[in-house]
Amino acid sequence: MLTIALSLLLGLPAAARTPDAAVAAVLDDWHAAAAKPDEERYFAHFAPDAVFIGTDAWERWDLEAFREYAHKRFVTGKGWTLVPSDRHVSFSPDGKTAWFDEAVTSQSYGLSRGSGVLVRSGDRWLIAQYNLSVPIPNDLLLNFAGIIKAWKEKGAPPRP
Repeated sequence: MLTIALSLLLGLPAAARTPDAAVAAVLDDWHAAAAKPDEERYFAHFAPDAVFIGTDAWERWDLEAFREYAHKRFVTGKGWTLVPSDRHVSFSPDGKTAWFDEAVTSQSYGLSRGSGVLVRSGDRWLIAQYNLSVPIPNDLLLNFAGIIKAWKEKGAPPRP
């Protein structure tokens, strides 16, 4: 009996063995779908009321608006590649909510940070919020803040 139980357990994909691995599998597949690009697979990882927070100060996309924006990229056959590393995942006491932060690297932007929240829906983890940010070294922050302020004062383009 123990042999059968172990065989069944070991036969499960790694994502099904622990909550950490399950969340990591969702995030890894989501990033892979963006890079492929596979629009259907990418958006299947979102909760219906998900929010994507981008790097621009105004970017707080509900799922419908983000899907419309991203669709324009996906139909060109060019998604985006964010390679995750150094991921940390925590869970609510009831195990139905997970939050994470991860370093992500892209060829265009170098090192960025992703953070967010996933919710358990039946036997699946879904992304409820993803926040993409660009870490700025503290020693450079005042310079960047000044550049942004000057840009806004010169008439930064209006929010789309």
